[in-house]
Amino acid sequence: MEKAQLTNKSMRTVLIIIGNIIALLILIGAANAQESSGYIYGTVTTYSTSYTGQIRWADEEAYWNDYFNAYKMGDEYYESILSEKGDNKKDGDLWDDVDFFDFASIWENKHTSRHEFRTQFGNIAALEPRSRGRVRLTLKNGQEIDLSGSGTNDVGTTVVVFDNELGDVKLPWDKIEKIEFAGAPRNFEPSGGGPLYGTVETFRGSYTGYVQWDHDERLGNDILDGDNRDGDVKIAFKHIKSIESRGNSCKVVLNSGREFRLDGSNDVNSGNRGIIVTVPEIGKIDIPWKVFDRVEFEKTKNTRDAYNNYKAPKGLRGTVETFRGEKFSGRIVYDVDEAWEVETLDGNDESIEYKIPFDKIESITPKNSYYSMVQLRSGDRVLLGDSNDVNSSNKGIIIFVSGNREPVYIKWRDVESVSFD
Repeated sequence: MEKAQLTNKSMRTVLIIIGNIIALLILIGAANAQESSGYIYGTVTTYSTSYTGQIRWADEEAYWNDYFNAYKMGDEYYESILSEKGDNKKDGDLWDDVDFFDFASIWENKHTSRHEFRTQFGNIAALEPRSRGRVRLTLKNGQEIDLSGSGTNDVGTTVVVFDNELGDVKLPWDKIEKIEFAGAPRNFEPSGGGPLYGTVETFRGSYTGYVQWDHDERLGNDILDGDNRDGDVKIAFKHIKSIESRGNSCKVVLNSGREFRLDGSNDVNSGNRGIIVTVPEIGKIDIPWKVFDRVEFEKTKNTRDAYNNYKAPKGLRGTVETFRGEKFSGRIVYDVDEAWEVETLDGNDESIEYKIPFDKIESITPKNSYYSMVQLRSGDRVLLGDSNDVNSSNKGIIIFVSGNREPVYIKWRDVESVSFD
């Protein structure tokens, strides 16, 4: 009897161990699936066929948290804001009944100054090229926005699809009819050698996240190019442990421990356009070469940036307080420009440039004519200037108070604070 009890007990132990092993394998599999879900994926339809797979914008944007950039087309942009799509009628703001174009005159230099539209690829449902210089963008809520790409390289570029059967398919912009974005399948294996992730050190502090080197290289198979005493050296980023600035050259340490002193290329000298770090709780932080000290790469963290994690935008909402003690709550058009929480606020901390999606911002408080304090939902605060989003060049705020037929326009000089829902 004792032997039988011992055997049963041993069997239970074995089953528990096996169950734990299976659960661990499931978790590992899920983690692996999540790691690769941060890549742009979808179907590109040309005028003759279609291609489905991982997508990269030329040799640049590769992740859902990368930004698509274009320019708003004056009144056409306002018309898109006022369209019936995007739950405008359901929210009680009566946007479709407002004579909004009287307020477009507030955008007094709209014919001489262009306003950029910037959002993460994860917020986009589809793109339809209209010409080499124009595109119709559809947000996840069905909102269509016509944009001009003149002056940007995201419109009119080559789009690369990593097709499982054909390999890299490079599609010129004028051959593309439509691009429809979707989450990658669970068995998706990304191309390009994996993302660059690490900690960038500057005299202003350290920033940890996804790294874009020289505004360009962001995958492990991308190449760092430079010269040493023996000639031209090309190193895949996946082999690099750290890069340290030496002014007009770099010290490069490989994962194997080998070290190189490289110069002669804008990858490794003062011609570098900057190092961008995408910090999940903040957005993109652009660090110029003159303040860059060192980057140390590490294994990729779980991005949590799967396409389905980007929700359909509902519109920018919040409360504006004025110096006269007034409070207005409702739908907001910030700087008479940004109307969606998936657009970005821009500003500089000294020479370090921030591009922060509005949905990561809790409040904005103007401090003087030059700077505003930006309180993030993460608890971080940053004092930003050198942009009309945060200084006295701001055109002001239009707020559509629920139940009121006419919107309220508040000049920036009268704003005490803006808090977002």
